[in-house]
Amino acid sequence: MVYVFLANGFEMIEALAPVDILRRAGAEVKTVGVGSDTVVSSGNVPVKADISTAEVKLGSDTDMIVLPGGMPGTLNLEADSTVQAAIDFCAENDRYIGAICAAPSILGHKGLLNGRKATCFPGFEKDLTGAEHTGAPVEQDGRIITARGAGVCIEFGLKLAELAVSKQKAEHVKSSIQCAW
Repeated sequence: MVYVFLANGFEMIEALAPVDILRRAGAEVKTVGVGSDTVVSSGNVPVKADISTAEVKLGSDTDMIVLPGGMPGTLNLEADSTVQAAIDFCAENDRYIGAICAAPSILGHKGLLNGRKATCFPGFEKDLTGAEHTGAPVEQDGRIITARGAGVCIEFGLKLAELAVSKQKAEHVKSSIQCAW
């Protein structure tokens, strides 16, 4: 199971493009509304999530969590106890954590980027505590995958699909959506 957390003020393309790609690749994905099953994006678009944080069940079938960026979405994610518990669960149980745009700052504040390579939206480098900021579009270091922002959400989604399902499935999705690279 892949949980994609959506908090009010989330960046829509950073959340829903990876969800689309993951589902096309065959991953079981649940969007999770923080505090409610309906959240509003940074562009003021209401989105009905599959479940709310009250329904999240972390366990042996949890493969990955994804944290989209956006403001104040990132701050709202960081302030939520269920999101924090999911991050802790993944870190403690060797599961994947994906974070894009401003959201890698949450991992930096928790000390999860110490000694790791990471990337983020320009201006948030100072929040990647202990990380080697690479500036790469998408960076994977162990079980943590970070990405710069909305412009690389397809590449981010494909990397998540490769890890959650398989490289072959991710390549198939890349071909089917007509990626130019």
